[in-house]
Amino acid sequence: MSYDLIVIGTGPGGYVCAIRAAQLGLKVAVIEKRATFGGTCLNIGCIPSKSLLHATELFEEAAHSFAGMGIGVDAPKLDLKAMMAFKDKGVEGNTKGVEFLIKKNKIDPYRGTGTITAPGKVVVTADDGTKQALETKAIVIATGSDVAKLPGIDIDETRVVSSTGALTLEKVPGKLLVVGAGVIGLELGSVWRRLGAEVTVVEFLDRILPGMDLDVAKSFQRILQKQGFAFKLSSKVTGVDTSGATLKVSVEPAAGGATETLEADVVLVAIGRVPFTEGLGLEALGVEKDKRGRVVTDVHYRTNVPGVFAIGDAIAGPMLAHKAEDEGIAIAELLAGQAGHVNYGVIPSVVYTSPEVAQVGQTEEELKAEGIAYKVGKFPFLANGRAKANNQTEGFVKVLADATTDKVLGVHIVGVEAGEMIHEAAVLMEFGGSSEDLARTCHAHPTRSEAVKEAAMAVEKRAIHM
Repeated sequence: MSYDLIVIGTGPGGYVCAIRAAQLGLKVAVIEKRATFGGTCLNIGCIPSKSLLHATELFEEAAHSFAGMGIGVDAPKLDLKAMMAFKDKGVEGNTKGVEFLIKKNKIDPYRGTGTITAPGKVVVTADDGTKQALETKAIVIATGSDVAKLPGIDIDETRVVSSTGALTLEKVPGKLLVVGAGVIGLELGSVWRRLGAEVTVVEFLDRILPGMDLDVAKSFQRILQKQGFAFKLSSKVTGVDTSGATLKVSVEPAAGGATETLEADVVLVAIGRVPFTEGLGLEALGVEKDKRGRVVTDVHYRTNVPGVFAIGDAIAGPMLAHKAEDEGIAIAELLAGQAGHVNYGVIPSVVYTSPEVAQVGQTEEELKAEGIAYKVGKFPFLANGRAKANNQTEGFVKVLADATTDKVLGVHIVGVEAGEMIHEAAVLMEFGGSSEDLARTCHAHPTRSEAVKEAAMAVEKRAIHM
């Protein structure tokens, strides 16, 4: 069979790329090695973790918050099997939805591993070993990423787990040790802490949430500690002894020093992700990669091999599903002769804990490093009417604006539904808006979003409610 485009991988980047290309009239095929579409995100990542975060948040609310609102209920009982079924139902709904969209857009699906044998040629190897040769004008690599391994520590997905195993534990661990204080570790740590686990997070750096605004990270760490998280920063895990009934974890200072032994029932390794390009045949083809194993591309997602393109976690940039989606749309439009483009300065990121953390644009640390003069407007949810009425006052909104032009350069939110509120900032920044534009936009009362407006007003020190 011959195509205009073959996309290898059907995660958020791949399936969105395929659909957009089909919409633009290209003849498209996708290759997927899993039994279901959607990649890591839909099957074992973003989607199932959000189901568990939602369910456990309600579990904790029923246990600790209902009484204060005059709702008398017995202590909630955990049925972990039913909670996992709830999670699985959400996954199934999403993966079947992608399957429907691929069929609706007349995209040909091939099951198996795709190997690029030459420019314009792909061989699909099915699970049973049978091979099928395909031809195409363009190939998009959208194979995503895999769990980063910790040297000397074997992940068995039972007691020493990655994010995949942490989504399918059969019982609540008494003690959970999380290696890595990034988004994944804090989200999954939150899930099991709410269900009763004692959670300790070990992080190599001297802070949590690397890459996020430091002011935000420090404030959020205090919130998590109030919830019961314990942190060991500037520390590294050097080994896990699995011989006994309880895991014995060796931890030492990042700079070197005396080793300390911590006990845990489960260890979650969440030190990040690495590009997954195994089996694609890139080495034989001569496709260039960087030192971190990412496929090297130009601004139009072209590799050094004609007709071979790459997007998403397989290339440089934040490993975020929505970044991959936007790149998928951009390359599809470019292949169809249009002007596809991604604004990498306006890609929001969210930590789906409780409260949530969200940011878009630059941090204070980045602005200082670039020597950009800026103003700060900050507004706490403690002074927001809706937040006070709901007794959800933790966190704040921070707006960073250019000191000369007032152009908004970054917005950071810690608070309930921060992930929903961040998008008005993204739209504003996409249009090059100023803090004045945001401050003079009428916001409905009473809403948490009023805190965004007040933070914008605070840039010029004119917030009303503080």
